[in-house]
Amino acid sequence: MPDRLNTIVTRGGDAGETSLGDGSRRPKHDPRVCLLGDVDELNASIGVVRAHGPDGDVDGVLEGVQHDLFDLGGALCFPGATLLSPAHVRRLDDAAAALNATLPPLKEFVLPGGAPIVASLHVARTVCRRVERNASAFFSGGEEAAGLTADAAAYLNRLSDYLFIAARTEARRAGAGETLWQKSKSIAPGE
Repeated sequence: MPDRLNTIVTRGGDAGETSLGDGSRRPKHDPRVCLLGDVDELNASIGVVRAHGPDGDVDGVLEGVQHDLFDLGGALCFPGATLLSPAHVRRLDDAAAALNATLPPLKEFVLPGGAPIVASLHVARTVCRRVERNASAFFSGGEEAAGLTADAAAYLNRLSDYLFIAARTEARRAGAGETLWQKSKSIAPGE
């Protein structure tokens, strides 16, 4: 592979702008640039999950997700590029269904936390939900969103679901159990 990034410190962003892959310059607060950063943050949070050593099947899916997210960021860097496809969404659907089949049904909401890997999966899930919200706003942006597809939005939605199911799976594997929300533990209004 030829050197692509032989200079990391370019000073090109010192004035609050950055370059996209097509060479155009955008302010760092541009919605496309912000979404790129969000996708990068999500990828990094999944890297933290993987550093905790999830089950091999979960780790394999998350490795694929990291590659998908890198592709998504790369496509966002080139306005008009095609993003993720229905095959990406199906792969996550299948992985989520396989994990969910091993879990008991939920009767209450799950509080985020537990073992470190479980907590990191919940953090990744919430980061993914934020990326999904920001992507939804960006994708509805008309001309700016040209070339972006509903598949990218669906992928992010499925990914947050997968991360929740993976958190439940890893809680069982770690023997950590799940802390379920209990209304009786909340302070009632007026108390």
